[in-house]
Amino acid sequence: MTDAESLVKLDVEHLLLPVLVQLAVIIAAARLFGALARRVGQPSVVGEIVAGLLLGPSLLGWLYPELFTSVFKPTLEGMSQPLADAMLPKVFTVISQFGLIFLMFLVGLELEPRHVRESGPAVVLISLAGLAVPFALGTALTFLIHPHLEPHPTAGPVPLVGVSLFVGLTLSITAIPVLGRIMMELGITRTRLGAVTLAAAGLSDAVGWVLLASITALLKSNFQMIETLRMVGLTVAFALFMWFFVRPVLVRYFAFSLRENGGRLSATALAVMLVCVLLASVATNLIGIFAVFGAFLLGAVLSDQTELQRAAHAKLHDIVTSFFVPVFFTYTGLRTDISSLHGGAMWFICSAVVAAAVLGKLAGCGLAARLSGFTWKEAGIIGAMMNARGLMALIAINIGYELGVVPRSLFCVLVIMALATTMLTTPLLLLLRKGTEFEDAIARSGFLGNLPSAPAVAVTPEESHADSSKRITTNS
Repeated sequence: MTDAESLVKLDVEHLLLPVLVQLAVIIAAARLFGALARRVGQPSVVGEIVAGLLLGPSLLGWLYPELFTSVFKPTLEGMSQPLADAMLPKVFTVISQFGLIFLMFLVGLELEPRHVRESGPAVVLISLAGLAVPFALGTALTFLIHPHLEPHPTAGPVPLVGVSLFVGLTLSITAIPVLGRIMMELGITRTRLGAVTLAAAGLSDAVGWVLLASITALLKSNFQMIETLRMVGLTVAFALFMWFFVRPVLVRYFAFSLRENGGRLSATALAVMLVCVLLASVATNLIGIFAVFGAFLLGAVLSDQTELQRAAHAKLHDIVTSFFVPVFFTYTGLRTDISSLHGGAMWFICSAVVAAAVLGKLAGCGLAARLSGFTWKEAGIIGAMMNARGLMALIAINIGYELGVVPRSLFCVLVIMALATTMLTTPLLLLLRKGTEFEDAIARSGFLGNLPSAPAVAVTPEESHADSSKRITTNS
């Protein structure tokens, strides 16, 4: 029987059973380790990635190979094992992509370009330096890394230019959802340093998405300039269409619907929102870049609609962050096989990548902050906060893997880098806090456990929304 015939004859229940088992294990492990991570002062994403590493070939598959195989590589009745092993990961990739689509819509809704206008040139300088310096270090480092990389499991030998672009991009970006989460837990979101860093991270995030979309278009077109220009041109045209035609219609519709339903999304309005998110994702998929860009763009063009932000958060946040996103983070960990870092050379490469990532942000953002008038300690704090990567880096890493330019060993290296830099953020802030405005703010937050919590203060509705809106991506 051919693979096509066995797939046609496959009983849906036989496919559903291992998917249900894996989902139950992944979600339970993600929530457990996410909670444990928060107890030790780390964002949930750290625990969710660690959960995937522990469940994957790096630990469970090494200690208990039979149990690992029975859960994550089960046999499917009437189907060859290679086909089953290829099909189940695709199922979970689709599930996690749905999570990313809706998450990036919510992230787009939370863009606040006014921060860039209010904070002035310092934000632009810090953001651009924090992109340029790590990108340069990453691309330069790739020339040393490339000879040690194995072929991609499906795409074959990896191109030097493609690897360079993705390593540089992954090292240069900052994940504002993770940074916002850390800052909220430390009680520093309303400080001067916090506001400037959040604005710089927001600008860095936006530029990072443009770079990721551009690099994706370049690689998907196989470096054919005409095809690349076509993709970029269509993307710009789509963005203009969304702003000038789609946005006015949706603003009027959702304003009317929210007014009629007491500020809540009705079932019909929610359906309209979901259809728009999916259609925007379809558009960027057809253009040739990834579907998540369309969802992000739709959220971005509606980011000034405060009531819509609140209503979308109320409807989508819990299911996205409790079900879909943990599947993405944990499955990223499951894809990561530490045993692929065989030999001292790969571990040296891993250490060099992590060092370049940390140094690039501390030096790039720190020097830019110092030139903008901050003290050396404040500049170090800004660099430490911009060092958090999390969600954005993981999306870039997974896109690079799907494009065939990030092989398994480099995938593992970059995941470790994203995890390490995210974990370093809070300890670095605590180390540098003394003598700055962060010292009192962190003490009042109660984060350190043995200090009193902050006294109650009056909060305006605008301030309350500013804080609550950042919770949209609390599990990112």
